[in-house]
Amino acid sequence: MEQYIVSARKYRPTTFKSVVGQQSLTHTLKSAIDSGHLAHAYLFCGPRGVGKTSCARIFAKTINCLNPTADGEACNQCESCVAFNEQRSLNIVELDAASNNSVDDIRNLIEQVRIPPQIGRYRVFIIDEVHMLSTAAFNAFLKTLEEPPAHAIFILATTEKHKILPTILSRCQIYDFSRITIPDIVDQLKYIAGNEGINAEPAALNVIAQKADGAMRDALSIFDQVAASSGGNITYASTIENLNVLDHDYYFRLMEAFRTCNVTEALLIYKEIRDKGFDSLFFINGLAKHIRDMMVAATPQTHKLLDMGEEVAARFISESVKFHPKFYYMAMDLCNSCDLNYRTASNKQFLVELTLIKICRLLEQPTNPGGSNGNGNNPQPSHKTISQQPVATTNAQPQQQQHNPAQSRNTAAPHPQQAATSHVTATSEPSVAYVQHRQQAVKPTVTKPVGLPNVPRIMINNAVQEAATNTQAGTTSQPASRSLSPFTPEQMLEAWNSYIEQHPSEKVIVNTMRTALPSRVNDTLYEIHVENVGQVEFIKARQTEIVEFLRRRLGNDMVAIDVKVKESGPAPKFWSPREIVEDMVQRNPQVRNLIQELGLGLA
Repeated sequence: MEQYIVSARKYRPTTFKSVVGQQSLTHTLKSAIDSGHLAHAYLFCGPRGVGKTSCARIFAKTINCLNPTADGEACNQCESCVAFNEQRSLNIVELDAASNNSVDDIRNLIEQVRIPPQIGRYRVFIIDEVHMLSTAAFNAFLKTLEEPPAHAIFILATTEKHKILPTILSRCQIYDFSRITIPDIVDQLKYIAGNEGINAEPAALNVIAQKADGAMRDALSIFDQVAASSGGNITYASTIENLNVLDHDYYFRLMEAFRTCNVTEALLIYKEIRDKGFDSLFFINGLAKHIRDMMVAATPQTHKLLDMGEEVAARFISESVKFHPKFYYMAMDLCNSCDLNYRTASNKQFLVELTLIKICRLLEQPTNPGGSNGNGNNPQPSHKTISQQPVATTNAQPQQQQHNPAQSRNTAAPHPQQAATSHVTATSEPSVAYVQHRQQAVKPTVTKPVGLPNVPRIMINNAVQEAATNTQAGTTSQPASRSLSPFTPEQMLEAWNSYIEQHPSEKVIVNTMRTALPSRVNDTLYEIHVENVGQVEFIKARQTEIVEFLRRRLGNDMVAIDVKVKESGPAPKFWSPREIVEDMVQRNPQVRNLIQELGLGLA
């Protein structure tokens, strides 16, 4: 039985042409070899599995080739190339700095630098994971790296360039390797699957490429794993199951639930995802990325930002036109807020479900033109509604509309003067929805009072229903007067403590509020001074609810709170024994007399 070799080793690049995803960099190296402009030290840096060490070996092999090809590749036939391919070349020395990072290891390497090459022109020293060298080893290496013998070339490879001393960086030519794109990984996997006689679906290869996160070596390892589990027939379903990846279909189903404002369906899909064992934070981050990709797919100029295969990208593009751009912005903001509050939430499942409900309501039709959702933002209708239906804000008298219904029915478009008075923005041809809207009794607009940052939606809906009832009864409802009852700081503190007593189970916010009591700035504004930024986030997450409670409790709609971090005071002074005694002598002269009588003193 032939010995099995993993794909990451079997298909490791041996020529510049076979290096995946680094065309510009390999072109630069080949040009340097052709022109003979070779530096004495190179630094190859970049993410794992992108070909740094492989390029170092190919470079070392090519510069020693006795008969290079016309396109700048090694011939693989001369004595130097054969020795390299059989891993017996003395011209290439590799050092793993992760396990050989001491001064003695570097000194042994320096001793080998003095030996000239036996075949070819150069001896190449490849130091992998060079950032693992100790500071003393770096310092011992500096002089040799700066002025090596003419036959010595150093190639340093690392994944963490920031850990290398600046004195080392200044002595090297630096080549930054980039992450390999998903299309490049998919193409390479297709080539390998064809060579190995493996049937692989493009969608499955796309999932493997996304899971690899830009590393070709990781992609090959995952490819071997999926091929072994699926018996040589890599399908999309087997790949999703084997890698435990959350399928795009779940997110597309969620987007459809958002589009139809179907809260029930959205919550059931989330339950289905949780039942499969996926973490809620992983889910909400995946949803945020999915919405971001939908937003990018909606504009042809940003299609190049879609880091995915062509088939998946085509589906994103076709689905993205169903939503208005404002929906994407608001939905991403809600997902980001959920991510920020997730770690501090006492009920994480409830937080995610609440976020899904809010996203579902973004496209919900408002009950009146001045309606508001629970976030204090006007709920946006669907893409079709925004683009086709006019937005009407009526300031006309409701009774006049009731007394002249025929005029609304017989008039296809409002009179210009009437349109200017009513501030109606309409298209050239009024839609059916607009005519139906004009046939109905106009409901008065309920606006949000000044000073209320967030008004619960249910309060506005109740106000709309009450206004409609008054209109049908022939009365014109007047806006309620604002409550401005005066209150004292003691009453404010009592209301503050009352909120704490009504939420005993919420330990985080309660403990924060107990240590951060309100201090008066003016008649209605109070400041809350907390210990750190984390407590600021705790208070701000519940600020709307707290302010509403205080306003109801104090009977004043202008109450507001401002959360700040306490300013750190001066550092405490630490006294020496001599300073302590001198202070005691100054405070009590009898201590001085006692010291003199006993003949005491400080050393």
